[in-house]
Amino acid sequence: MMSILELKKRLPKDFIDNLYETYSPLTVDKILSGMLGERNTTLRANNIKTTIQELMRNLKENNIKFERVEWYKDALVIKNAKEKQIESLEAYQKGLLYLQSLSSMIPPIILNPKPGEKVLDLTSAPGSKTTQMASMMENKGYILANELDKLRCERLKYNIEKQGAKIVEVINQRGEKVGENHREEFDKVLLDAPCSGEGRFLGNNVSTYRNWSARNVMQLAKLQKKLLKSAYEALKVNGIMVYSTCTLNKEENEKVLDWAINNLNLKLIDINIDIKGKMQGFNENLDKSIKKAIRILPTKKEEGFFIAKLRKERN
Repeated sequence: MMSILELKKRLPKDFIDNLYETYSPLTVDKILSGMLGERNTTLRANNIKTTIQELMRNLKENNIKFERVEWYKDALVIKNAKEKQIESLEAYQKGLLYLQSLSSMIPPIILNPKPGEKVLDLTSAPGSKTTQMASMMENKGYILANELDKLRCERLKYNIEKQGAKIVEVINQRGEKVGENHREEFDKVLLDAPCSGEGRFLGNNVSTYRNWSARNVMQLAKLQKKLLKSAYEALKVNGIMVYSTCTLNKEENEKVLDWAINNLNLKLIDINIDIKGKMQGFNENLDKSIKKAIRILPTKKEEGFFIAKLRKERN
């Protein structure tokens, strides 16, 4: 396995420099060690079609070893199989489970959609979080799942059908425009924003970081603000929004939030989830409430992620 020193040479220099500007040297080493090697295969039970108990029984019958996830009863970390092996199982083919990174499961948990609610998933392909929310809602209510890219839209529809998520309607629109067309329609909005993906970098997989650039980060931050405005417009007064990214920098995370708090009538609220090693948002020279956001650092089990929970206030 490569060393942290080798990894630093492989990853973009601007990215490494930015890590040291943002985090302590000790935390940078922690982040980089989470980018060495491969991550565990992780999945969740699809409650529309099965239960976690039935799924665990099924996996045991197929000699698949796993461990439970403390903060999410429906999630499992697989100990002795890769994704390809899981995909060959009947349980996968029937849509009884969904292969999904653990960190990706956090935003829906924090949004906590309930049966009967009206939910918008603004940038939803490939459908991991969309189908998770349908499962959490017991397939009761309504989810509008939007995706701009036509090919990704087809993948989204395929996953929704496979998981039996009948409450989901898929649309193919620019996310920035959805709010204008659906003003104050939704009880809850998930904005898992397109981002630079720093939390997913793996040293032995150049495709995870090949397209990263400081310029791209700045362009994405502009898009994220437009999407946040659209999500805000679609949300009912007193409704809840979750903003999340799978990246580590402040430009796409805290600074986008700071813009939202100062330009939209949104208030950050506390996140109550007991995940080992989670960090508070950085609020130096920014709105003090940004410390209520959380950051998950990359590990062998989890990708790096950033999550904030917001409420739309009355004007």
